[in-house]
Amino acid sequence: MAQIATQVEVQYLSDAEGKEVGVIVPIELWHEIESERETAYLLKSETMKRRLLEAKNRQGGISMENALERLGVRRGISEER
Repeated sequence: MAQIATQVEVQYLSDAEGKEVGVIVPIELWHEIESERETAYLLKSETMKRRLLEAKNRQGGISMENALERLGVRRGISEER
């Protein structure tokens, strides 16, 4: 979790006896933690590890707009209602 900011406001929650039972963290930090956990989970599988590294090193590709067009998906459908 090297990318997580070193100074963030984290609030600790305690029970009636003063035992820490939870935390409240900024949503940006939560997203970083979840991303790190997902990556760690995926890297446990050698197959997924290979696929992730191949995808990371891939040079080609198409834009999101191009992919949506090829798939026949229109953006903003929910906005049109």
